[in-house]
Amino acid sequence: MKRLKIVVLMGGPSAEREVSLKSGTAVASALAGMGAKVVPIDIPETTFSIRKNVDVVFVALHGTFGEDGTLQRMLEDTGIAYTGSGPEASARAFDKVAAKAEFRAAGIPTPKYEVVDRAQTDLHRVAAFGFPLVVKPSRQGSSVGISIVQEEAHLEEACQIAWHYDDRLLVEQFIAGRELTVGIFDGHALPVIEIRPKHDFFTYEAKYTKGQTDYLVPAPLEKSIEAQVKTLALRAHDCLGCRDLARVDLILAENGELFVLEVNTIPGFTETSLVPQAARAAGIEFPDLCARLVQMALARRKPNAGIDADEKERIAVS
Repeated sequence: MKRLKIVVLMGGPSAEREVSLKSGTAVASALAGMGAKVVPIDIPETTFSIRKNVDVVFVALHGTFGEDGTLQRMLEDTGIAYTGSGPEASARAFDKVAAKAEFRAAGIPTPKYEVVDRAQTDLHRVAAFGFPLVVKPSRQGSSVGISIVQEEAHLEEACQIAWHYDDRLLVEQFIAGRELTVGIFDGHALPVIEIRPKHDFFTYEAKYTKGQTDYLVPAPLEKSIEAQVKTLALRAHDCLGCRDLARVDLILAENGELFVLEVNTIPGFTETSLVPQAARAAGIEFPDLCARLVQMALARRKPNAGIDADEKERIAVS
C-alpha cells in the first residue's frame, strides 16, 4: 500500500451526501494508516477531474451520480482503475424498477410491485395488493423518500413525498417479517445481519441515529435458513452483474418465505456500518477490507498501465 496513490471520492450532490462524507473519511483514514498516499476529494457537483497519475479511485459516493453508474462510466472513459461495480451493474442495482425486472427474470423471489410515474393520477389499481404498502422512489437510497402506507387514504400523500426525489415510484407489497442484510465481498457472502429498528421501520433516521436500531451480527438463524439467505443474496448480486462489494437486503417473512428487496452497490462504509461489521465478524478488519478492495481494482487495470513489475508481483501474491 505504501507505493500507491489513491483518490477517495466522497460527498456528491445526492440526498446521501453527509453519509458519503463519513464513509469517505473513514476509508481515507484507514488507507492512510496503511501507508498509502491518499487524496480525499469532496465532490459537491457532478463535474470533477482526476489526473492520470493515480493508481486507484476508491468510490465512496452514495446515491445519485456516485452509485447509479454515471461516475463509473466517467472513470471507465478515463481508464482509471476504481473500486466497486461497473456502470451497467451500478445502474441496474440503483434503479429499483430495473432491479426488480432482473429479479423476476432470474426467478428470484421479490415482493409484488407496481410502477407509478408522476403523470399517473389513478392510484387505485396499486391498492389491489392490499395494505400496508411500501412506496419508494425508484432511484434513491438510504430509505430516502420511503413510506409505509397503512390505508388508501394516505397513498397519494406517500407518493407526493417520494416524487420529491424521483418521477418514477415503486409501490410494493409490504412483507411482515425479519429484516436481514448480507454483505457480498469478493464473490462470497459475509455473515448475515438482522436489523431490528426500535420504532416503525428502517428509516433514514433509524439508520443514522445512534440507538435507534439494534443490529445482530451474526443474525440468530437456523443453519439451514442462514444458508438459504446467503445463497439467495449471492443470486441477486450475480444476476445484476455486481462485483467487489455490495449489500443485499432481504425479508424473512413470518411464514418462512424469503424475499429480496434490493442490492446496494456502495453501502455505508464507516467502521460501524453494516458491511464492515459483517466483515469483522468474518475476521476481516476495516483497514484490510479497504485494502483488499483497492487490490481488486488494481487487478482489473489494463496491463502496462503504469504498474511496474514489483507492483504486479505484490498484487499477485497479496
